Amino acid sequence: MAHYASSRPAVHGFAAPGFEGVRAAFAHNLASGAELGSACALQRDGETLVDLWGGVRDPAAPHAAWERETVVLVYSVTKGFAAAAFAWLHANGRFDYDAPVATYWPAFAQNGKADITVRTLFAHQAGLSGIATPLTPALIGDLDALAAILAAQRPVWTPGSEHAYHAMSLGFYQNELARRIDEHGRTLGAIVLDEFARPLGERLSIGAPQDLPASRIASIEPIAPHRMFAHPRQISPRFALALICPPSLTAKSVRNPKLRGPTELDDAQWRRLEVPSSNGYASARAVAALYAALAGDGAALGIDDGSLALLREPTVLPPSGERDRVFKRRTAYALGFMKPSTDFAFGSSPAAFGAPGVGGSFGYADPATRTGYAYVTNRLGFSVFDDPREKRLRRACEQALAQS
Repeated sequence: MAHYASSRPAVHGFAAPGFEGVRAAFAHNLASGAELGSACALQRDGETLVDLWGGVRDPAAPHAAWERETVVLVYSVTKGFAAAAFAWLHANGRFDYDAPVATYWPAFAQNGKADITVRTLFAHQAGLSGIATPLTPALIGDLDALAAILAAQRPVWTPGSEHAYHAMSLGFYQNELARRIDEHGRTLGAIVLDEFARPLGERLSIGAPQDLPASRIASIEPIAPHRMFAHPRQISPRFALALICPPSLTAKSVRNPKLRGPTELDDAQWRRLEVPSSNGYASARAVAALYAALAGDGAALGIDDGSLALLREPTVLPPSGERDRVFKRRTAYALGFMKPSTDFAFGSSPAAFGAPGVGGSFGYADPATRTGYAYVTNRLGFSVFDDPREKRLRRACEQALAQS
């Protein structure tokens, strides 16, 4: 893996008085060689507290600097975009989280799914973490054909009894549900553009829109998947072994569609598609702005207090507790977001919610401090969550907020 760090790499952007520690942590990440290019942002009540960026935008062009308007593939941080879209749909009276999914999508009731509620599905408790049919770009682009496959899927555990990360499948189910409940039949990608990106004035999308210049997109650095075994402190050996074992629940959740590695999702053919669990493109500033709105009064997004209150409710775990059959860790989920758990603590209260992405990217809302935080990178780390680079920045933000 090439490193493009210098002894004093440039840190660009802004850190408000009192947040100098965040700039120092960001500079440390760059100077250590742990980063290629990255950005970090923190917002509160419409005010920018941190907006930092630096490093290299393209691993093949070491002089292509990461710039203020650079966006990058954020992997499962995208799940937060989708979950926020449903909060918007809920605020507009389009569905009830406690209604069966089949209320809005009758074909979904097949094969033992009639009683699965939207809440159960979004909490990764539906038993639909894997899809039996191999997914190709052509199939993912044919929404009607994909919907028929999703509707026919049979749960692999009793819905509601336990949870396991629906790594790829959740977004496809959510997209079809959105098409059926949105007043205009829009996909999640269209809702995110219309209701979030444009009102916020930020680049935030599922897939890469046609009007997004390729020069604005940071390229993900190629990585050999087998290298994850060299980082046992960051990635659980149990998770790593399950990931390469095709019959495992982990492999079925994470590896359909089958990719050569996570960087393939950044290829041109995938950028043109909507993969609502995994192929969002955004700047750290855009992700922080989205979460700051969700942590505040929601006015910028047109989401009312009642819908926001649901996002902040205490997590209701399944009978099996925090044990996640895909991650092999203790996790918590609600309404499409990840929530603080024993193995992944974030935010200043249990009301926090967000979504981490493969490689280290992370965004979350902290209603107790009314802040939205984000970190994005184009050099993938090996942590399932709590990437050391990201955690250093998050802790610096939390310390500054505690003293402000």
